[in-house]
Amino acid sequence: MGGGRIGREDAMAKRKTGPDGTAAREASDAHETMRAAILEATLAHVPFEGWTLGALKAGAADAGYDAAQALNAFPNGVLEAIDHHSRLADARMMAAMEAADLASMRTRERVAFAIRARLEANAAHREAIRRALAILALPTNVGVSLAALYRTVDAIWYGAGDTAVDFNFYTKRGLLAGVYMATLLHWLDDSSDGQERTWAFLERRLDEVLKVPRLLGEFTKIFKGFPFPGAPRGRGPAAGA
Repeated sequence: MGGGRIGREDAMAKRKTGPDGTAAREASDAHETMRAAILEATLAHVPFEGWTLGALKAGAADAGYDAAQALNAFPNGVLEAIDHHSRLADARMMAAMEAADLASMRTRERVAFAIRARLEANAAHREAIRRALAILALPTNVGVSLAALYRTVDAIWYGAGDTAVDFNFYTKRGLLAGVYMATLLHWLDDSSDGQERTWAFLERRLDEVLKVPRLLGEFTKIFKGFPFPGAPRGRGPAAGA
């Protein structure tokens, strides 16, 4: 009898959740939809209230959620919301790269395209980003800040088709982190039409720093075949790379 009861309970559980975890996925999708909606609505309040719980709750109300749901969406508070905004920006940037004709671009052009796409997608939220940077610059938040920056530059190089697994892997990401942050800060204060001064600045910076990996490439030929522990392997190039 016990076995039959357990069998019936298992069957009922499968009907509730689906044999492939459909219900769990649907709940996760609904949670992510709520997070994205609250965050998007919150951005309109940040220029006036800053990145605060009050802004999150106001954003939740605008998106049709209550204060409890705002806290459920971001249980670790505004720092989690800022980090999630960065993740969403990375995802949109990658989607823009996937939709673009990368095959017709050189690697340098792909990198420039990615940075420009990421910034242009946030053009309406420059003040919110400025305030986010101030929070990320706090000593207690350095870990989150560096992790977010690394995710962004890693996504750019991956999308651009970079397959380096030697110490060039880290050199490229370190150099691009400097370019990205300098361009971001320039963009925040750029009042030129279409932010043309920013794009010209980006081109100049890329011209300067992308020479370094090529020079290092000549040097590393000496060490060809040496192992470089920790470099991710198995990543393939983007289309046309």
